[in-house]
Amino acid sequence: MSGRLLVVTIDRLPAWILPAYGSTWVSAAAIDAVAARGIVFDGLVATGTDPRTTLAELAGGLRSGPATASRVAVVTDDPALAKVIWPAADVSVVATASPPQMADDEEQTDLARLFDAAAATVAGGRHDLVWCHAASLGLAWDAPADCRDAYVDPDDPAPPAGANVPDLVVTADTDPDLVVGLRHVFAGQVTLLDRRLGRLLDAAADGWAILICGVRGMPLGLHGRLGSGPLPPYGELVRLPAVVVDAAGRMAGQRFGGLAVPADLGVTLAELVWHRAGGAPPEPWEGVSLAGLFADWSSRGRDRVVIESPEGVAIATEAWHLVWAAGPTGEPTVRLFAKPDDAFELCDVADRCAAAVDALRPLAEAAAAGDRATAWSRPLGPAAVESR
Repeated sequence: MSGRLLVVTIDRLPAWILPAYGSTWVSAAAIDAVAARGIVFDGLVATGTDPRTTLAELAGGLRSGPATASRVAVVTDDPALAKVIWPAADVSVVATASPPQMADDEEQTDLARLFDAAAATVAGGRHDLVWCHAASLGLAWDAPADCRDAYVDPDDPAPPAGANVPDLVVTADTDPDLVVGLRHVFAGQVTLLDRRLGRLLDAAADGWAILICGVRGMPLGLHGRLGSGPLPPYGELVRLPAVVVDAAGRMAGQRFGGLAVPADLGVTLAELVWHRAGGAPPEPWEGVSLAGLFADWSSRGRDRVVIESPEGVAIATEAWHLVWAAGPTGEPTVRLFAKPDDAFELCDVADRCAAAVDALRPLAEAAAAGDRATAWSRPLGPAAVESR
C-alpha cells in the first residue's frame, strides 16, 4: 500500500449551493479551503437518482486499489448503504436522532456525531481508506437556530421551525415565503455540515488524498418540487460537486470542466493513490481514469452522460441538458437547456433548438427503452455538442 485516502460522500448536497461552484450567499469555508488544495470537477453528473447506484459506481473503481479489505473503514449514518460501499469493510454506524429535532448546540446534531466519528477513525491510523458517507443532510435539518437565522434578512419571513425535511409540491399557489424560508433552513444545514466537515479534514491534513463528493442534489423548488420527493433528472438533482486533493499537492486550485461520472472518480483515485492503472473499460458507462489531470492535464472529459431514473431520462453534453419525462398527460415531453449558461435550467429552448433535440432525443428514447449501448455510444453530431 502506497497511500491513504479519505472519501466523504454526502447525499443531497447540490453543487450550485456551494461557493466553490459560484454561490454567493452560502458560507462553506471548509469546502472552499479543500477546493483550493485540489481539482474542482465542474462537470460531474450522476448516471441516476438512486444513491445506491452512485455509491456503487464510485466504489467499483476504488476496489481495484487496496490490497486488504481489513484496512478499509466505512463510517456512515445509513447502515443500509455500508455494504454497498464496501462489503468487507470495518463498519461504524452512527445513529441519527429519531424523530429528528432541532439541536440547541451543533455538537448535538447528527452531522456532528458522524464527522467526529470519522475523524476519530482517521486519527486511529489503522486504515488506508476511510470512507465517510453522510445521508442525514437529506433526513434531518437539525442545525441550531443560529445557522439558519444567519441567512435571514430583516425583511425576510422567519424560517420554518422543526427538523423534518420537507416534501413539498411547488405550484403557483405555494406561499413564496415558505419556499424562501425552507431554502434558508437548508442553507443553514449546509453551513453546519461544512463546519463539522472541517474537523474531519483537519484530521486528514497530512499525507492523505481526499475526495469530497455529492451523491444527489436537493430540489429546492425550481422545477415544482422542494425536498426529498421524486423529480425528473434535472441538473439540480444530478449535477454533483466533487473535489479531489492529491496527497502530493499536485494541481492545487485547478478546475476541470469536462463531463465525468462517479465511476471515473473511483478509477482515478485507484490510480492516483494506489497506482493501479486499468485498461479501457468494456462498456462506455464504466469508469475511465482521469489521473492524467494530476500529471500533465492530459485527460479529457466524456462527450455525454446518460441519466436514467424512474421519473425520466436525461442526456447531458457540454452544450446541453435534455430531460425526457412524462408530461401532464402521461406522454413523454422533451425539455432542453443550454449549458453552461442556463445553470438552473429555467429556460426551456426545445422549441427553438430543433437540431439539438433531434440529435439528443434518440439517445433518451434508447435509454428509456433499456438500450444503454445505443444511448452511450451512438455518435454525436455537431448539434449535440455545440450550443448556438
